[in-house]
Amino acid sequence: MQHTAHVADDLEHKSKEHERIMDDTLDQLGAGKYMLVTSYRKNGTPVTTPVWVVRDGDTLGVRTPADSWKVKRIRARGDILVGPCDLSGKPTGEQVPATAEITDEATGARYRKLIARKYGILGRLLILQSRLRGADSTLGIRVRLTP
Repeated sequence: MQHTAHVADDLEHKSKEHERIMDDTLDQLGAGKYMLVTSYRKNGTPVTTPVWVVRDGDTLGVRTPADSWKVKRIRARGDILVGPCDLSGKPTGEQVPATAEITDEATGARYRKLIARKYGILGRLLILQSRLRGADSTLGIRVRLTP
């Protein structure tokens, strides 16, 4: 009986430790200026793209042009890698597995506001530019880290 209780305690400890690590990773990526997204072509070739990112609860949010190749790749295959990077897309830390999905308009609009708040004048200018291109020119992508 003691062995079973010990195993259960050990599993609970590992689960809490895993949650802490995931939360720390979300904090790090969400607080960073740029996040590197690695998505995959149909033939499996990885393609990396630096993006602006915001934390939204237990997920990360990204805005991107609706007609971008990144959107096409994510629609075809939602498993991605994400990690911190600089403006040019040079990794500055380890990439971790995640899943990406195109959001509904309400979530995309929330990401737009969060990006404007986080990135200040540059964020607002980017949003203005996308509005000038048309209402449906950008969309939101929700990123969930994979355990």
